[in-house]
Amino acid sequence: MKYGQFDATKKEYVIQTPNTPLPWINYLGTQEFFGMISNSGGGYCFMIDARKQRLTRYRYNNVPMDSGGRYLYIKDDQTGKMWAPGWMPVKADLDVYECRHGLGYTVITGEKDAIRVSTRYFVPFNESCEIWETDITNTGKRKKSFTLFSFVEFCGWEALNDATNLQRTLNLGEVEVDGSVIYHLTEYRERRNHFAYFAASEKIAGYDTDSESFLGRYNGFHEPRVVAEGKSRNSVACGWNPCGSHSIRITLKPGETRKMNFMLGYAQNPENEKFSAPGVLNKKRVRVTLKKYLNRKNSEKAFENVVKQWEELTGRFQVETPYKNLDMMVNTWNQYQCVTTYNMARSTSYYETGIGRGIGYRDACQDLYGAVHIMPPERSRTRILELAAIQWRNGATYHQYQQLDKKGNATIGVGFNDDPLWLILGTATYIKETGDWSILEEQAQFDNNPKDTATLYEHLIISVKHIMEHRGPHKLPLVGRADWNDCLNLIMTSIKPGDTFQGDATHASLKDKIGSVPESLMIAGQFVWAVGEFMRMAQHKKDRKNEKMAAAAVKEMQAAIIKHGWDGEWFVRAFDRFGKKVGSRENPEGKIFAESHGWIGMASVGKENGMLEKALDSVKERLFSRHGIVLQQPAYTKYNFYLGEMTSYPPGVKENGGIFCQPTGWLTISECNVGRGDQAMEYYKSICPAERESISDVHRCEPYVYAQMIAGPDSARFGEAKNSWLTGTAASSFLAVSQYILGIKPEYDGLLIDPCIPKGWKGFRVHRKFRNATYEINVVNPSHVSKGVKSVTVDGKTLAGCILPDFKDGKHHKVEVVMG
Repeated sequence: MKYGQFDATKKEYVIQTPNTPLPWINYLGTQEFFGMISNSGGGYCFMIDARKQRLTRYRYNNVPMDSGGRYLYIKDDQTGKMWAPGWMPVKADLDVYECRHGLGYTVITGEKDAIRVSTRYFVPFNESCEIWETDITNTGKRKKSFTLFSFVEFCGWEALNDATNLQRTLNLGEVEVDGSVIYHLTEYRERRNHFAYFAASEKIAGYDTDSESFLGRYNGFHEPRVVAEGKSRNSVACGWNPCGSHSIRITLKPGETRKMNFMLGYAQNPENEKFSAPGVLNKKRVRVTLKKYLNRKNSEKAFENVVKQWEELTGRFQVETPYKNLDMMVNTWNQYQCVTTYNMARSTSYYETGIGRGIGYRDACQDLYGAVHIMPPERSRTRILELAAIQWRNGATYHQYQQLDKKGNATIGVGFNDDPLWLILGTATYIKETGDWSILEEQAQFDNNPKDTATLYEHLIISVKHIMEHRGPHKLPLVGRADWNDCLNLIMTSIKPGDTFQGDATHASLKDKIGSVPESLMIAGQFVWAVGEFMRMAQHKKDRKNEKMAAAAVKEMQAAIIKHGWDGEWFVRAFDRFGKKVGSRENPEGKIFAESHGWIGMASVGKENGMLEKALDSVKERLFSRHGIVLQQPAYTKYNFYLGEMTSYPPGVKENGGIFCQPTGWLTISECNVGRGDQAMEYYKSICPAERESISDVHRCEPYVYAQMIAGPDSARFGEAKNSWLTGTAASSFLAVSQYILGIKPEYDGLLIDPCIPKGWKGFRVHRKFRNATYEINVVNPSHVSKGVKSVTVDGKTLAGCILPDFKDGKHHKVEVVMG
């Protein structure tokens, strides 16, 4: 069943029924990209739900009901009916409903009894406010009179405190009303110099700022007393739950439209300029913003700029292939999700509350794969240096860091042994895209200590040595507290309520506690790929000593993988504390895992002796399902203390036999590395959101963005997706399709052309902006091969090899590629 459709011309997804299986959201603005910042994860991260016209996760006391946030209501004078243009929360039957999610905006339209209300929501670039452009039309043949009510639920700034410390937070609420503007001032009198506001462009008939006054005692959002009565109570919040609501009286002739703007925003005053008079908010600065955007002409210009900015960002990479769903995702939605994921990491979404976690180290690095070609180079450069600054002198890195102060999360600590290698991969990704080798000479702190610094290049050397110095009895990298799979926990010594499965932040005496030290084949494959990149950096710097060190380390790791990691038909996943294999035919459950094969395949280990291709055949046979690649099989049916959190989930869910989507990208790349374009495309299609749109009643998540996981075949909900938007799947899928299937791959010295496509494809086109030049690439496949380039011409001249020159000339260059 489908609930909507793509509008390729407008680059929108159009939802045609409010009754979607789950809230299908859109990010209108994110705190890093648009300056929306508040303390401790609370406050403003603008996400909008397709069916509810509300601000998802605005407060943290609504799980799992997903209620509250922001609404518009109509009270019709003629019929006496109360309804909401966004369907929720009233859920009255609408004559017309449509939601259009676009890049940085959403338009929700609802019509009932000849009153049509259409609202466009967006966040202007570089502003800390959300604009609602609301158009109300009388579509009937008679005059209509009614009242429009707005509503927002204000948060208490600190999310955890707001949800738990009720003896304080329910006594803090303060507001100030000035004309059509409601100012939320909770804690402004003391510790804060920031505030929220909710404004209307129209003269209002009344207002409310106290939630109970607006809703009525024991009433829900679907039956607010004020709307039912058709009149505001002009309540002023004093403690309890502050809100913002305007009432606007409207009379329309047949065919008449009235346009108005609402603004929901965040503002700050200098500490010494908080008040204009005792107890009166200083509104001097915020009034400039209000005057600007409550004016429809100005807001429309701001919207045009949002559209233009997104067109420029996503326009850097555009394709035309025989597979239209691929075009839809690559040209628009996959890149859009990559930017959102880059900005928010895994911190705040419909599934993540934004409390405490911050940004994951590996997340911040791997997200570069999908966004480095879009973002201004200085943003990616800054992020890499921030990540280097939370590395320790011994090479370990904090597993998470906070967006506001950029410091490592000491509560979580270090010991996730894949993290140091991600710094190498992130740096390589940046240099390949930009050609900026100077970043290697930038000074970066250790553990955010300005007195202890080294160049980024020295940080990378330390990363390599850290892994080499932390290997187990098979000369394979130690897992530590976890590798990429945070739920494969091989070092736990105890687990009690409140404990983390990942074990202690320090494990210096781990070997004494548990005997043999667990090793990871996944990190081994990652090491070969990452240190191979470091070796090329050393070559560029003419650092022969570290070039030789890296080459020897890669060779030694490859040998260890082949000698100890091969299980006869596939590669094992790990060695546990007892020195026994995990992910082996010797195991009754969890015989084969996806992650080790993804990384070993990306590094092409075992390609020359046929092991890799045989292992990938085993992945296809044992892990691939009609809904994607399962993380491991058979799923674990019992909890196993020695394997950790993975086995705490029911079979078929998340890391226990679920379809964890990110490794699908890795295995797609692996198939391209062995030249199997048809298999690579089959994997790509299996989790492609646009491809799964036709089974939306099974998939349930948004059909325009990737989800973290899909329930596996052992689950009663096989095929159901969860945890959409903020997932490494966005970047891994874009990396796989752009650089390996289509084969447009940034390299240190230019743009490599090396496609691996289905044999049935006749060809494809790519528009690619790269280092201040634009490449118009036309690929033809007359021999119907999957891989291999016969000739390349650039501007009519035959090129020796497949790497396009780095022109840096600001011009367009015509590239013709013949496969064969």
